[in-house]
Amino acid sequence: MSKSKNMTRFEIRDDFYLDGKSFKILSGAIHYFRIPPEDWYHSLYNLKALGFNTVETYVAWNLHEPREGEFRFEGALDLERFLQTAQDLGLYAIVRPSPFICAEWEFGGLPAWLLTKDMRLRSSDPAYIEAVGRYYDQLLSRLVPHLLDKGGNILMMQVENEYGSYGEDKAYLRAIRQLMEERGVTCPLFTSDGPWRATLKAGTLIEDDLFVTGNFGSKAPYNFSQMQEFFDEHGKKWPLMCMEFWDGWFNRWKEPIITRDPKELADAVREVLEQGSINLYMFHGGTNFGFMNGCSARGTLDLPQVTSYDYDALLDEEGNPTAKYLAVKKMMATHFPEYPQLEPLYKESMELDAIPLVEKVSLFETLDSLSSPVESLYPKKMEELGQSYGYLLYRTETSWDAEEERLRIIDGRDRAQLYVDGQWVKTQYQTEIGEDIFYQGEKKALSRLDILVENMGRVNYGHKFLADTQRKGIRTGVCKDLHFLLNWKHYPLPLDNPEKIDFSKGWTEGQPAFYAYDFTVQEPKDTYLDLSEFGKGVAFVNGQNLGRFWNVGPTLSLYIPHSYLKEGDNRIIIFETEGQYREEIYLTRKPTLKHIKGENL
Repeated sequence: MSKSKNMTRFEIRDDFYLDGKSFKILSGAIHYFRIPPEDWYHSLYNLKALGFNTVETYVAWNLHEPREGEFRFEGALDLERFLQTAQDLGLYAIVRPSPFICAEWEFGGLPAWLLTKDMRLRSSDPAYIEAVGRYYDQLLSRLVPHLLDKGGNILMMQVENEYGSYGEDKAYLRAIRQLMEERGVTCPLFTSDGPWRATLKAGTLIEDDLFVTGNFGSKAPYNFSQMQEFFDEHGKKWPLMCMEFWDGWFNRWKEPIITRDPKELADAVREVLEQGSINLYMFHGGTNFGFMNGCSARGTLDLPQVTSYDYDALLDEEGNPTAKYLAVKKMMATHFPEYPQLEPLYKESMELDAIPLVEKVSLFETLDSLSSPVESLYPKKMEELGQSYGYLLYRTETSWDAEEERLRIIDGRDRAQLYVDGQWVKTQYQTEIGEDIFYQGEKKALSRLDILVENMGRVNYGHKFLADTQRKGIRTGVCKDLHFLLNWKHYPLPLDNPEKIDFSKGWTEGQPAFYAYDFTVQEPKDTYLDLSEFGKGVAFVNGQNLGRFWNVGPTLSLYIPHSYLKEGDNRIIIFETEGQYREEIYLTRKPTLKHIKGENL
């Protein structure tokens, strides 16, 4: 599928057509931003090897514009290189550049700096449309050259994602469509929504002849019949496509891992293919590196998701075929032999025992080398300080007016740890923040108050996008007795500069601290960092943020891609907030999991 003079044409009529011939889309989701670029080829090849012809990806706005007006499209964010790698393998592409992606990704892909603006997200509010337009100026100019009619491999693009599960503002959908068309997007456009009438009516532009796809994970005959009914009502003779066929599921902290039987899945995929086209969500899930995990919304609670996005997909977290892959491969060879298959690729993993701790330092000791304090009378929110992700330390001094005093953090998210004079006093989560914390101090003595707040991830779908709870840090203030305390120092800790940790400073037991472990590698291979003996925090390898760990499970390890390691000397730094650490750490070939009984919320 190299670029040639004879441009291929893709059309949507009563079926999908490529150059006038009927075409079934066999697609798998691979998010370029969840997989290191060194492994793109491996995953895409395995998709091709299954007999599939297309790759689908979302585009994460928050990665491409981390700060307003600052755009990134290089290295791991080189979407053009990803598309070219797919094209070189003979794969077509479906790209979903909608501003919102859900995807169990931090804030559904929306950048957190939008929260500092006076605008209504995902609506026809001109301020929001303008922000999307500026982003699209940058993004679409890079995607247009990859359209099929320009010699690239993009078949179609998405206007919005599951909008019917959020709003019914058609002016908004039309505005996004217009932004795309004005910037040269000429390929067919589509929306994807739940397959039932309420979402299809609210979230599509069927009345404007914009192609409609559905998202579901089973019962294809029933779900397709609902879509067909909707098409008939509007006189549309369109092909049926499941844009997200959920072949597994994501995981949240403290909940059992969700799995799906491989044979049952293969049968369910066959049901879809008998009636229409498919995009397997996910084909390769990958990893929510750094602070990019999303969060589910449950009433007043937000339930953060784990770092791994293994998804129980056809490829495991590191990109190797699973039993599901083999089951679908067998089903395809039996029922759809017209799609030729290849042997898949496998990578090796490695283990390493007893990597020693070489140095450690308390957060409070190295604070000034990691962060510059911002002073204000009252506590400020994370976003107000120009910070989107990670931790934020609030610091003030106060004197005690009684032997026992009451402290309260008013409106904070998502997790707060209170220290008085460097001693841990209390940890509170969303539902507990605001409750009384009693402290026995020495009357008239002066103390230092430190509150370490962690943003555990913003919600990735639903009405809570608009909730105040998505603004992180301390929103109202901190009370002692009955009054608000003043004169706060804020130390933003996005932890994007681990090289600045000063290990020459002191370490105190029971405080949040950094731990450095050194080791050498002859031949880097994929591996997993076992963190089952640590409490909570994040880990880095050679300066790359691997993501969060937490001993509540179900995952107790972090995936380290081979490309994050180098031949020779390597360094792992663990930031741990509970005072639980080990003198030695281990790298393992497979992830460490905790078996949890009970229900998923």
